[in-house]
Amino acid sequence: MSSVRQLLSYPFMVNALRAGTIVAVVSATMGWFMVLRRQTFAGHTLSLVGFPGAAGAILLGLSPAFGYFGFCGLAALVIGSADPQAGTSLYRQESAIIGTVQAMAIAIGFLFVGLYHGNLNGLTGLLFGSFLGITNAQVVALLVVAGCAVVVLGAIARPLLFATVDPEVAAAAGVPVRTLAVGFLLLLGVAVAETAQITGALLVFALLVLPPATAQVMTGRPALGVVLSVALAVGVTWAAVIAAYYTPYPTGAFITTLSFAAYALARGARLISERTRSTRPLAAAQIPA
Repeated sequence: MSSVRQLLSYPFMVNALRAGTIVAVVSATMGWFMVLRRQTFAGHTLSLVGFPGAAGAILLGLSPAFGYFGFCGLAALVIGSADPQAGTSLYRQESAIIGTVQAMAIAIGFLFVGLYHGNLNGLTGLLFGSFLGITNAQVVALLVVAGCAVVVLGAIARPLLFATVDPEVAAAAGVPVRTLAVGFLLLLGVAVAETAQITGALLVFALLVLPPATAQVMTGRPALGVVLSVALAVGVTWAAVIAAYYTPYPTGAFITTLSFAAYALARGARLISERTRSTRPLAAAQIPA
C-alpha cells in the first residue's frame, strides 16, 4: 500500500493512469466490433496511417494531434467509400484498397521524417508512444473525444451488430448497412488517432485487437463481451504503466506482452474445455449398461 501511495503521489503517474484508462476503454469498445466485423486489417492500417499524419503535422509546425485525427479520418473515409459493396457483402476490394493505403502511408511517413531535420527522438515517440509527460489538458481532451465516440457507438450499436452478423438481411430490413460501415470506420479512426497519441502508431493495435479478441474467445454474448474487453484493456494498461514505473522497460512492451498472454491463456483454456466436452460422450458410451 505504501508503494501504491508513493506511485499516486506523482502527478505524471496519475495522468498516465487516467489517460491509459481512457484510451483502453475507447480501444476495447471499438475493437470489439472491429474484431467481430473481421476488420483487423483495416484497424492495423489506420494505426499506421497515424504515423505519417503526426509526422506531417510536426513538419508543418502543428500539434501531432491534428495529423493523427486528420490522416486517420481521411484513411477511414477512403477505405469505407472506395468499395461500393462495403458493408453489404463480402469485402471483395477492401483488402487491396487497405494494402494500398497502408503502403502509401508508410512511404509518406518516412518522407516526412526525412524532410524534418529535427531531433529523431521524436520518431521514437510517434512509433512507440509515451505515457510520461501527459498534462491535465491532454487528459481532458482525450476524455471529451473518447466520450463522444463511445456515445455515438452506443447509439448505433444495435443496428451495427445486426449489419455485422447478417448484412444482407439487415439491408432488406431497411438498415443503412453501407452508411453504418463507413460511420464505424470513422469512429474506429477516431479511436486509433486518440490511442496512438499515447501508445504510438505501432502499439495501438495491441490494445485495439488483443483484449477484444480475448473477450470473444471467453464469451459470445455481445454485452458481456464488451464489458470483458474493457476490463481486460484497463487491467492490462494499469499493470503495464505500474510495471514500467518500477522497471527500466517501456510501457508498450508490457501492454503487448500482457495482452498476448491473456489471449493465449483464454485460447488455451477454451481448447482444453472443448476437448474435455468432446471426450465425455465417448467415455459415457464405453461404460457398460
